[in-house]
Amino acid sequence: MTSKRYVRSPQVAARRLGDEIIIMSASDSTLFTLNEVAALIWEASDGSLALNEIVERDICPAYDVPADVALQDAESLAEELAAHGILRSCEECALAALESK
Repeated sequence: MTSKRYVRSPQVAARRLGDEIIIMSASDSTLFTLNEVAALIWEASDGSLALNEIVERDICPAYDVPADVALQDAESLAEELAAHGILRSCEECALAALESK
């Protein structure tokens, strides 16, 4: 299964506090708290790996969860974070780059 690639938005400020990450959206000053699993996904989202690769590399071994279940949850999380502008899909980034030319 092909999975999307995501990158962290440059429009947020983030700080790790223990196992969680606190993120503030620059667009509306909304604060988000990412739990340990969400923090792993957010930190690994640099566009170099597809979401399914992040799940297989970081989530499944650490939490002993089946890849299909973990990927479904990760996809929901990534889409929710993207809806809030915390993550951007690489497709979205590519479109923005083309439009700026």
